[in-house]
Amino acid sequence: MRRRLVTTSSRVLPFLVPALAALAAWAGWLGWDQQRDVHPDGSTSGPYEPWQVVGLVLTLLLPVYRAVSRGHTAGAVLGTTAGLTAAAWYDWSDDASGLFVIGVGLVMTGSLAATAAVSGVTTLVGRGTRRTAS
Repeated sequence: MRRRLVTTSSRVLPFLVPALAALAAWAGWLGWDQQRDVHPDGSTSGPYEPWQVVGLVLTLLLPVYRAVSRGHTAGAVLGTTAGLTAAAWYDWSDDASGLFVIGVGLVMTGSLAATAAVSGVTTLVGRGTRRTAS
C-alpha cells in the first residue's frame, strides 16, 4: 500500500506543483484587478496592466526551472499550462458574451508554447553546464 502511494505521488506531484504555482501566481498578480480603465477619449483597456503580466511570467520561471532541472519537463509544461488555463477560465467565465473561451484558448496555447520553450532552453543550458563541469 505504501509503495503504491509513493509511486502515485511521485507521478502526480511533478504536474500538481507547477499547476498550483500557476494558480497562485495568477491569483496574486491578476486575480485582484477586475476593473477596466476608461481613458479620456472613451476607450477602455485592461483590466490588467502590462507589469502585472510580466510579474506573472517572471514568477512562473522559478517553478518551471525547478521542475525541468529535476527532470520533470512534461510536468513543468503541462502543469503550468493547466494551472494558467484553469485560472483564466475561472476568472473570465462570468463574461456574458461567451468570448472568454477564445481568451482562455489563447492563454492555453501561449502558456503551452512559452513553457515548452523555457523548458527546452533550460534543458539545453543544463546539459551544457554538466558537460563543462565534468
